[in-house]
Amino acid sequence: MDVVTLSRIQFAVTIIYHFMFVPVSIGLGLVVALAERRFYKSGDPKDRASSDFWIRLFTATFAVGVATGISMEFAFGTNWATYSRFVGDIFGAPLAAEGLFAFFLESIFLGVLLFGREKVSKRFYHLAAWLVWIGSMLSALWIIIANSWMQTPAGFKVEGGKAVLTDFFAAALNPSTIPRYLHTIDATLMVGGFVAMAIAAYYMRKGTHVHFARATMATGIVIAAIFTVLMLPAGHLQSLEVLDNQPAKMAAFEGHYADGPMPLGILGFVDEANGQVVGIGIPTGVNLLAGDFSGTKSYLGLNSFAAADLPPVQTTYQTYHWMILLWGLMVLVVGGAWWLNRKGKLEGNKKLLGLLVWSPLLPMLAIQLGWAAAEIGRQPWIVTGQLRTVDAVSKAVPAGEVLVTLLLFAAFYLLIYVAWARIVVRIIKKGPAVTEGVE
Repeated sequence: MDVVTLSRIQFAVTIIYHFMFVPVSIGLGLVVALAERRFYKSGDPKDRASSDFWIRLFTATFAVGVATGISMEFAFGTNWATYSRFVGDIFGAPLAAEGLFAFFLESIFLGVLLFGREKVSKRFYHLAAWLVWIGSMLSALWIIIANSWMQTPAGFKVEGGKAVLTDFFAAALNPSTIPRYLHTIDATLMVGGFVAMAIAAYYMRKGTHVHFARATMATGIVIAAIFTVLMLPAGHLQSLEVLDNQPAKMAAFEGHYADGPMPLGILGFVDEANGQVVGIGIPTGVNLLAGDFSGTKSYLGLNSFAAADLPPVQTTYQTYHWMILLWGLMVLVVGGAWWLNRKGKLEGNKKLLGLLVWSPLLPMLAIQLGWAAAEIGRQPWIVTGQLRTVDAVSKAVPAGEVLVTLLLFAAFYLLIYVAWARIVVRIIKKGPAVTEGVE
């Protein structure tokens, strides 16, 4: 494989691995804040044990997420030097802001949670829990700003082969920033709800830590239900943005070849040789979702773009639609869990509890598919309309060196993942450690 392909694979491995931990940490940040709020209100030692338990899980995940995020940013300079030179003036501000205004905030108040329980007031400790969660969401904001600029660049001009910032707010609030941020944050908070449900299901199945399990199941169902429902308008807003600003990507999402009203696919296969989708769909469905109830508005098809400007259609179509199908499955899981828990039929059903233990895989897989659709659908551009991916790699790095580092990264990431998993499993098996003789 050539250096471009290997560099893309290496970055994909890094970002996929990194984004295994980011949604968990942001989602658990909300669970931590709610658990600490419960203890702040009740003063019950069992609620304090619950808060401490979630803080330990959050910290283990946060640490790995930070480490993998740093290696991802180093890749800009090592494998993607041409890209770094082109976007350096744009990316400097959001990446610096992410470190100064978000990461420091999150880290400082996480230190309070870890070491300040007996050293600060109860009110300040409660506030710190919320600030850790807010810091994690601010961190995501600045990274989303940078990524969104690559999708829909704005507030710049090109001088001497580089993108020069001309309007910070236009660049930061480019057309896709807000829809992408809302979509991403909602997905991460869904993960938090599903993780809470899974851990509660694990204890219910074993019949241990009953007080914690019941409270956590109720909290997890509420979080998962709220943000699974909110994903509908968030995803819709994101799709409308793509429809307006990245027509080639939207055409690939739906396997839409000829100009005209755009169907909404449900499940299918793209017959690229004949330029059609074989499967189940709703004729003019995209028109209806975009507010064109007459179904007559024409949207550009893939045939209207140069072949060199088209993304891999089959991969883009499948990742996009399987992400949506997984959302539908999550609606059923959350709705079923809510109904059974409300009727008191969930706690004793070991088969369903066993399925809930594995339920966080649904939003995690959907998130990875969503990012794949967004990034693969942007190809062949690394910065839409400005810089092609093939032109963005480091010219002096040979393919052999990229391959070696790819293998080393993969092996090291596997080692870190095993270590993280062992720590998390140990924390979960131990459970919330309640003092003062309370179970």
